[in-house]
Amino acid sequence: MNPNLKKITSAGLLITLGIIFGDIGTSPLYVFSAIIGKRVITDQLVYGGISCVFWTLTLQTTFKYILLTLQADNKGEGGIFSLYAIVWRYRHWLYFPAALGAATLLADGIITPPISVSSAIEGLNGVHGLENIIVPGNALTIGIIVGIISLLFFFQQFGTKVIGSFFGPIMLVWFIMIMILGIVQVTYYPHILSAFNPYYAYDLLSHYPKGFWLLGSVFLCTTGAEALYSDLGHCGRKNIQVSWIFVKIALVANYFGQAAWLLKSGKTTLDGINPFYAIIPHAYLLPSIVVATLATIIASQALISGSFTLISEAVNMNFWPRITIKFPTNVRGQIYIPSINWILWIGCVVMMLYFKESSAMEAAYGFSITIAMLMTTMLMFYYMKFIKKWAAPVFILIVTIFLAVEISFFIANVAKIKQRWMFLIFEIMLVFIMYIWYKARKITNRFLNFETINAFVPALHNLSVNLNEPKYATHLVYLTKANNSKSIEKRILESIFSKRPKRADVYWFVHIDRTDEPYTMEYSVEEIEHDKIIRIEFRLGFRIQPRINLFLKKVMQEMVEHHELEVGTNHEAPLLNKHNISADVRYVLIQKFLSIENEFSFEDSFILNSYFAILNLGQSDKKAFGLEMGDIAIERIPLVVSPVINVPLKRIDHHKE
Repeated sequence: MNPNLKKITSAGLLITLGIIFGDIGTSPLYVFSAIIGKRVITDQLVYGGISCVFWTLTLQTTFKYILLTLQADNKGEGGIFSLYAIVWRYRHWLYFPAALGAATLLADGIITPPISVSSAIEGLNGVHGLENIIVPGNALTIGIIVGIISLLFFFQQFGTKVIGSFFGPIMLVWFIMIMILGIVQVTYYPHILSAFNPYYAYDLLSHYPKGFWLLGSVFLCTTGAEALYSDLGHCGRKNIQVSWIFVKIALVANYFGQAAWLLKSGKTTLDGINPFYAIIPHAYLLPSIVVATLATIIASQALISGSFTLISEAVNMNFWPRITIKFPTNVRGQIYIPSINWILWIGCVVMMLYFKESSAMEAAYGFSITIAMLMTTMLMFYYMKFIKKWAAPVFILIVTIFLAVEISFFIANVAKIKQRWMFLIFEIMLVFIMYIWYKARKITNRFLNFETINAFVPALHNLSVNLNEPKYATHLVYLTKANNSKSIEKRILESIFSKRPKRADVYWFVHIDRTDEPYTMEYSVEEIEHDKIIRIEFRLGFRIQPRINLFLKKVMQEMVEHHELEVGTNHEAPLLNKHNISADVRYVLIQKFLSIENEFSFEDSFILNSYFAILNLGQSDKKAFGLEMGDIAIERIPLVVSPVINVPLKRIDHHKE
């Protein structure tokens, strides 16, 4: 995290507005119209609806996320994987809520851009002269929205370093605008302020016909809270907490302003009118729509960037196949993942073409985030219990309250599931990939056989100095999974000694240790035999891409400078000292494939076959470990998990007549 964002500054607060609050900040565009829908406008509905919105923002966003969950930072970083990295050791099954929460948060990425941008663009329908041109659901309106979304995804490959500097000022203008619009309407109908009384929320949910099911629409006001936690590392806890005071005042003022306008207008139904645009004076409608559109683009950008970060963490924590990750700028933490970018783009376009207008998406929105919030609550239980060590009655009471609220929201959203089948396909696919990848890695790692490396030191030394064997490489490098520096995989030893022995001047065994911290970049050196057998331990944070070729060159350079490494030939040393590794360095990558000589259960068969099918679609080890510029040799070995024991092969004898 940027050290300048650890303390509260005006610049930090402005950056926070641009990065953190885009999603939740643009909710007034559609929340109240979703609550009212096609229902008859009554005092009970309006007062109860706005009271539910206020107390949802207070309980879920302010209390759960701003005050409580933001404390669960991992060296300044937030998000469900950061939380999982803190608590995973306390219960082995916590990988599942982490995977489910991450998958549903990603799935939400294909609905936030369409509903936000379409809500803004559809406001042009109220501009004089555009009433018959910009019509929600018509081809032109859909085309404009798809065009904006497509441009947004297209520019991801270039990063947001330049335009990102405008995010904060634009969102500041947005929040000031919606706050003023709301306050003006409240002054016309100040009695609406009585809706702060939670009794109105209780009355709506208990006595209004099917009032409980309105929670599905009410929940839309807090959908950005989970993304808020995920972006903690970009801005810092204090800046988020302080800026939330201003953001919440602006949101509440606008929601109450919309409610005041509804009651003052005397309308019996909305009849297609969006209360957000209804409270804007007509002379200011067009510039307000421009600001709204920019705000929704910023909200979408924050969610897309969050998706990239989430997938990057999933890759590093073995929840996702290795894929190409790029760094479009030198801004720390800003990454670009081409495959995820285009998957999200396709999903957004399909959502827009399927639902056609924002009002049709409201029923589908929120379901995924409800699940993500429930999963965060589960992980927070173990954080409060084992990390914070709070008294049992305290954290049990807090978790019970959150679960009761979120399960209520979940039930209300489930009622709309028939309108969101496409979401289920996307979510199931994401959860499936994360579950398969995690479980299969656990299964395959169980069948790693290790040997004590000291027992093979003499053999490695003798092979290295045996001039009768052709030299395979000056520096021979293997990636090892052995956490213990005294151990080495049996398959690595077999690779070196079997068939054609691989003679090298120096054998390097490189191990990557993923730390619970996000940005750790450390290494240690252990010379098992001086200038012959060296083990390098890279300690990398879960947000650091392993670029082993680059890192190992750096290690070699420093070892030569400190006279810890003497290379095999005299002419190599000066080249190494000039920080230009031209020594003969060769990497051997050992890849597994599923052998046909296996007998396992249906579950293991399904998991492993799915794993290897996904593996073939993912990024190669060469790219995943940053070895594209290195000299690589790939060896494929069969994975035998459950070897065939009984072979029903029967011998028959042919007797001569």
